[in-house]
Amino acid sequence: MIPATVPRSVPFVVTHVITRLIVGGAQENTVSTVLGLQSRPEFRANLLSGPTTGPEGSIERTFDSKPELLRIVPSLVRPVSPFRDFQAVFDLRREFRRSQPAIVHTHSGKAGIIGRWAAHLERVPIIVHGIHGPSFGPWQGAVSNAIFRTAERQTGPITTHFIAVANAMIEQYLAAGIGSSANYTRIFSGFDLAPFLGAKNDPDFRARLGIAADDLVIGKIARLFQLKGHDDLFIIAPDLVRRFPNARFLLVGGGAWEDRFRKLAASLGLERNFIFTGLVPPSQIPALTGIMDLLVHVSLREGLARALPQAMAAGKPVVAYACDGAGEVCLDGQTGFLVPVRDRQALLRSLVRLLGDSGLRSRFGWNGSEFVRERFQVERMVEETGQLYLKLLRDHRIQTAPGS
Repeated sequence: MIPATVPRSVPFVVTHVITRLIVGGAQENTVSTVLGLQSRPEFRANLLSGPTTGPEGSIERTFDSKPELLRIVPSLVRPVSPFRDFQAVFDLRREFRRSQPAIVHTHSGKAGIIGRWAAHLERVPIIVHGIHGPSFGPWQGAVSNAIFRTAERQTGPITTHFIAVANAMIEQYLAAGIGSSANYTRIFSGFDLAPFLGAKNDPDFRARLGIAADDLVIGKIARLFQLKGHDDLFIIAPDLVRRFPNARFLLVGGGAWEDRFRKLAASLGLERNFIFTGLVPPSQIPALTGIMDLLVHVSLREGLARALPQAMAAGKPVVAYACDGAGEVCLDGQTGFLVPVRDRQALLRSLVRLLGDSGLRSRFGWNGSEFVRERFQVERMVEETGQLYLKLLRDHRIQTAPGS
């Protein structure tokens, strides 16, 4: 049993739990939070992750210089596996017993359920869950939807607090009967702004990718997989290219559907108009964003995609489906155009309008950069998270740490 109070001379241990450390927004958010908390005297943070598998790449090497902050839990796997899932609960309980966290902060659907129950069974005083995207919704089958919705409802009562990257996630969870509004806080998923604020439209980099100086680049940053909306771009591409023959779609990311999309581009006679970068490390995203004229985000399931504020930080206008949290940064008529989900004609009209008006692109880009500068600093995310932790500890009458 973990004690309900912590000696004043000892920083609070905060253990984060996530299913895997692939290249993705939720993972980058989690890693940044863990590393950022290390600079605060009140906390000592660490991360438990399942093994990183799949074609999405890995960010485990972020911890190469601080290996003591990361522990891999082999039983914590992404697929549902009753035997391994029970083993993961056992293994996480053992980890919590060893490190005695005052706070366990879980992320992602699978680790969120297993991690919170393991923390509850070990009587961890504060249990926080990070909602980076919906774990249930119309985008999945009825059976899977019912299972995840039920699991979240049953786990909600043992959760001290939820942190969501967008208000849209809070509204979805409240509508599903999970917790009350007092149990939720929105904290935008911050990131290092400097590389994006300094991103340039580098002509040499464009040339290396086969992009001419006068080409108009429509960027999309997402895995090449279902629910990411690439199919809609291919549907409108012929009409768009007829109006703007120099339009180029820069698809940043790898995935299982890359070969399918390459064949689709060829079948449409648009090989020249689609550029596939494949999987790229996060460090290359600012340079790729810099050569875009605008970013399009047409995912059908996303909490609040980092690609949107990252592109906005680089001064790029955005076009997005009004899905989940996109509308909280893509402010229609101010930072870009927000269009109804799967309304391809509205998507086409928005892209045509931006491609044909460089002044509008500049105005939206400037507005977006100012919006993101104020709200998406990684330091602000860490500060708001730390302050929330301290409030929860005070509310539960757990002794405060030095400097709080």
